[in-house]
Amino acid sequence: MSQSAARRTPAPPEGTYLGMPRFPVAAKGALGNTQLRKNLRHATGVIRAKRGRVVAEVDRWEELRVAGAAIKDRTQRHLDSYLLQFEAAMTAAGGHVHWARDAAEANQIIVELVRAQGADEVVKVKSMATQEIDMNEALEAAGIAAWETDLAELIVQLGHDRPSHILVPAIHRNRSEVREIFLTEMGTYGTPPPADLTDDPAELAGAARRHLREKFLRASVAISGANFAVAETGTLVVVESEGNGRMCLTLPDTLISVVGIEKVVPTFADLEVFLQLLPRSSTGERMNPYTTMWTGVTPGDGPQNVHVVLIDNGRTEVLADPSGRAALRCIRCSACLNICPVYERVGGHAYGSVYPGPIGAVLTPQLRGTDSAIDRSLPYASTLCGACFEVCPVRIPIPDMLVHMRKRVVEAKHGDTTPHAESLMMKAGSWLFGDARRLAMAQKAAGLGRRIMPDSVSHLGPLPPPLARWANARDLPMPPTESFRSWWARERGGSSR
Repeated sequence: MSQSAARRTPAPPEGTYLGMPRFPVAAKGALGNTQLRKNLRHATGVIRAKRGRVVAEVDRWEELRVAGAAIKDRTQRHLDSYLLQFEAAMTAAGGHVHWARDAAEANQIIVELVRAQGADEVVKVKSMATQEIDMNEALEAAGIAAWETDLAELIVQLGHDRPSHILVPAIHRNRSEVREIFLTEMGTYGTPPPADLTDDPAELAGAARRHLREKFLRASVAISGANFAVAETGTLVVVESEGNGRMCLTLPDTLISVVGIEKVVPTFADLEVFLQLLPRSSTGERMNPYTTMWTGVTPGDGPQNVHVVLIDNGRTEVLADPSGRAALRCIRCSACLNICPVYERVGGHAYGSVYPGPIGAVLTPQLRGTDSAIDRSLPYASTLCGACFEVCPVRIPIPDMLVHMRKRVVEAKHGDTTPHAESLMMKAGSWLFGDARRLAMAQKAAGLGRRIMPDSVSHLGPLPPPLARWANARDLPMPPTESFRSWWARERGGSSR
């Protein structure tokens, strides 16, 4: 393996999320992948069961949920003040705070910070914010390799793949597939796995540990996200299960943390609530194995060059919508994904976003807008069963927000002069139901049509386009031979109008 190969990260799939097909098309393809569905059913089932057991242990779980929602809402009402308070506290502790309006500005800041250290590679803690802004791709374009160190993220990176879950990015892979990825790809980018590697989880984890060890010891710059940022003290918090994050957060001399502005909480005491809610909701644990907190720079201990990049990237627009801002409460636990019957069957890639599942269906169209076909389709990627709200640790009313986002999508179509079958059918329905006489005539016609059909026919057969796509997934009963209006007139002697 050449030194240049060792500093080149695996390329992700071609194209961007926005270039993917809209959800119904992508979901149909995912439904045909039986192995994917099997992997998802097993993984989400295991996580759901673990979560259920540890949540049941907490007598006042609902009060914790209410408290978490209240803290997040209070933070949103005074977000400007808390962000400035965090900046002042972090700066006083020796850190440097940078503000980024969008992904391009954030990536420019990060690239310049890495280059200022003379580094051509970084090690990374798992971070949704860095995925959201396509940071790895921006670093690669600048000649800087970004190594994922979370086991699942490593699997995704080596597999030239994309994450499909907030908590378990490689949930769509089983351990046999992981073994093949390690044997095929790992040696190209660093320490290879043993030739006799099996699909035993302990062996796979051991191979990843050996592969990453050289990168941890070699890298001078690390990049992280943050689960929480405490305004009162300027403290950043990362919770994780493997210890790779602790290696990134303590070994390199320079640490750059990319943090969404909604991650701020007012006081250190507020962490008590979230450090009970998050592990139980995400990994089904009473507490995370590794909880790392740091406040600026401590001479002689840990990174001596600490930077925080606070990113907006559409969050203030979300905050401005009273019916949509609750999405910013999200603490990225993924409980809504694990309970969602839609996600369990199609996986995360179908959503075309780094935020899949129910929370992605409401957050992504707010962050990116509804200009693209895929973002317009996301609010409809739900049965509105309500399970996501029941498990959300901060009580985000996702079903209500899905309806709200559907309304926004429909309203955005009002300026579109292109005729659509759906809008034409709705206009026809509006005309029909707008006058009692027209409705009565339609009901009589339907009854006459039923009388000429054989009694053995109980459902309407295939319908022509554009009704075919709707009818093919539903049973359409035959209309009754007599309408309620006619029955009322016959039985009560009143008008059928």
